[in-house]
Amino acid sequence: MKNKVKVFRAMHDLTQEALAEKLGVTRQTIVSIENGRYDPSIGLAFKTARFFQVKIEDIFTYEDEGVSPLDSSSRVNEP
Repeated sequence: MKNKVKVFRAMHDLTQEALAEKLGVTRQTIVSIENGRYDPSIGLAFKTARFFQVKIEDIFTYEDEGVSPLDSSSRVNEP
């Protein structure tokens, strides 16, 4: 999952520690999210979006490395 947490944090002039405190997580959690090593729970993702007063899609983008569900080659043939 790609994210723009670092961008939004910088736009609000927040340190990793300050954002972590406001979201109720550790600074290491923020570091891991920003570096793409940790995907937040859906609850934390929504909490982050609410904090920055944006839609969740503005911060987090899911990127599937497999076949797109809209790809016709992955559809099951119906009788």
